[in-house]
Amino acid sequence: MKLPIVAYGDPILRKKAEEIDEDYPNLKELISDMFETMYAARGVGLAAPQIGLPIRLFVIDASPFAEDDEDGEGDPALKDFKKVLINPIIIAEKGEKWGFNEGCLSIPDINEEVMRPSHVVINYLDENFEEHEVELSGLAARVVQHEYDHIEGKLFVDKLSPLKKAMLKGKLDTISKGMVHVGYKMKFPNPKKKR
Repeated sequence: MKLPIVAYGDPILRKKAEEIDEDYPNLKELISDMFETMYAARGVGLAAPQIGLPIRLFVIDASPFAEDDEDGEGDPALKDFKKVLINPIIIAEKGEKWGFNEGCLSIPDINEEVMRPSHVVINYLDENFEEHEVELSGLAARVVQHEYDHIEGKLFVDKLSPLKKAMLKGKLDTISKGMVHVGYKMKFPNPKKKR
């Protein structure tokens, strides 16, 4: 089932999420719904706070980044990079910071270059509550860091310069008021006008 994605301005996107255990109600169904919602919105990651749940869970499928883009710079290592991360903990972020144009399903129509470390070491539980610890680099590390920020109550726009944030304020206000048109269901905190 496709779920509405919470828009910028909703307080849940600023809340640090809580850990869950194996008894979390309807977890398998929730994970399935999150993947369906993410694919319908043409995203590569979706965190539980983005669908209104303050829990430490996100899903990712970075396989679109495996295909060549206009520059012929696809990353074949991401071909099968599909994961469920429950109660993740970033153990280390390392390497040189590099910029990449990021967007977010909760902040439609805004894409900005964000600097992030090139490598990340993360510990997490998968959908079967088996523990993993992996080191990721490049776009895989970036997608994980972006989604991890969501469960920490942070957004990619927080990483922009004060000037860039000031320049985006009008667009962000427009999103929080529900005055945007997207190809997927959204839940707005202050809907004045829905399209």
